[in-house]
Amino acid sequence: MFKELFARARQGHHTIPYPRSLPVLPDRLRAAPELDPARCPADCRACVETCPTAAILRDATGPILDLGRCLFCGDCAAACPANALRFTPDHRLATRSREALVLRDRQHRGDLRLEAARRRLFGRSLKLRQVSAAGCNACEADLNVLTTIGFDLGRFGIQFVASPRHADGIVVTGPVSENMKLALEKTYAAVPAPKLVIAVGACAIAGGPFAGHAEVRGGVSAAIPVPIDLFVPGCPPHPMTILDGLLGLLGRGPR
Repeated sequence: MFKELFARARQGHHTIPYPRSLPVLPDRLRAAPELDPARCPADCRACVETCPTAAILRDATGPILDLGRCLFCGDCAAACPANALRFTPDHRLATRSREALVLRDRQHRGDLRLEAARRRLFGRSLKLRQVSAAGCNACEADLNVLTTIGFDLGRFGIQFVASPRHADGIVVTGPVSENMKLALEKTYAAVPAPKLVIAVGACAIAGGPFAGHAEVRGGVSAAIPVPIDLFVPGCPPHPMTILDGLLGLLGRGPR
């Protein structure tokens, strides 16, 4: 018995200190982008032509990047001859609105918090049913990582549950295929009101690389007409991006 206790004491605490302190993530991480329209040549369309998902447009003022469509492949930044676009390792990408994902310079994501009544209801206990609506399993894997000892999502009172009838909301990944549309509708309908809807990853937000395919709906909003409470962009989003969004939604993120 004492031997086990001493071993546990030596191991120490393995859970990350977030949200008491921000995580130190590697420089190679492609996360929050920054655009500098002043450096962008007026006649250049290199980034627009390179993007595989039409996430970049351009008007008279310069490039416009839609994070909801972005795969964070980095091809646009590599193709830009003026270095007017770069990706930073800043993991804070989640937003409450689809419009906040459309960038002209830096991201201005605003307040992530739910209104006071729903924060009181879900702030200390949030049960979520995850729906993989034809996802490739990358976003699903990063959601699963949050339940491991390093992140320990349960310490915040947030848990994934097996039944939508035990849930406070749904977390959707994948572009919502025709075969999964009915399952998504039934899962949403089974969650008691009031309920949350969280779209994780480019596929769930706008269809990702499958947008426009005949067999997919192109994301949650295109599949079922329900309000989305949190958008978490990425392909896949880093686990810290997802955790930051969830805690921000509940008003429990870093101060």
